[in-house]
Amino acid sequence: MDLGITGKRAAVAAGSAGLGLGSAGALAAEGALVAICGRDDARLRDAAEQIGHGCVPLQIDVGTPDGAAAFVEAARDALGGIDILVTNAGGPPPGNFETTPVDAYPVALDLNLLSVVAMCKAAVPEMQERGWGRVVAITSFSVRQPVPNLILSNTARAGATAFLKTLAREVAGDGVTVNSVQPGVHATDRMTQLYGDNLESLARGIPAGFVGDAGDFGQVVAFLCSEQARFVTGVHLPVDGGTIAGLL
Repeated sequence: MDLGITGKRAAVAAGSAGLGLGSAGALAAEGALVAICGRDDARLRDAAEQIGHGCVPLQIDVGTPDGAAAFVEAARDALGGIDILVTNAGGPPPGNFETTPVDAYPVALDLNLLSVVAMCKAAVPEMQERGWGRVVAITSFSVRQPVPNLILSNTARAGATAFLKTLAREVAGDGVTVNSVQPGVHATDRMTQLYGDNLESLARGIPAGFVGDAGDFGQVVAFLCSEQARFVTGVHLPVDGGTIAGLL
């Protein structure tokens, strides 16, 4: 299927590894012009080479609102504009209510909520003016079913989801769609950091019977950026192998 995004300009945050890398690779394979960012220059350049298709590496940390906005501006300069924005960032440290101090929350909100807001503020008005745009946020299935010992991530990503739903309704009439994708357990560095050698054992708790693949995840992101998905907006799509048990 031709997704109709050849030549579209895509900024993929935190695209040097994991689900961001999978998303950037899928968009580039569909003909999009892609810019990615990351903190480690060597890893970033390796990722850009792996993605190919002229992928532009930008060494920027999107863990703060200022850094997030700076990435969008740098990607706009590099690509000549932004048609597609994939928001993404690493996760805050683990912890529960008892072990997590109050002063840890603002940092987590910067990382997983306000960075999303800042990227959208920097990119979406241009999309509205052009009458075409796609925003896809990589969040977490914890928005629907909070994950134990990840209270910071659960809290910040729930806020981001509310923001994205509100934004989707405001800009739908301008030809801009806004959706999020809620990954379950995938074979990424983040999951390895959290679960170590137990990652594969988690597959026993996934109805599909296996841990997700970042490349497959990227194909879902690419579809939400397609012409065929122009009537899909305000959706928060779990990609979790059936892990979430709720009806909604």
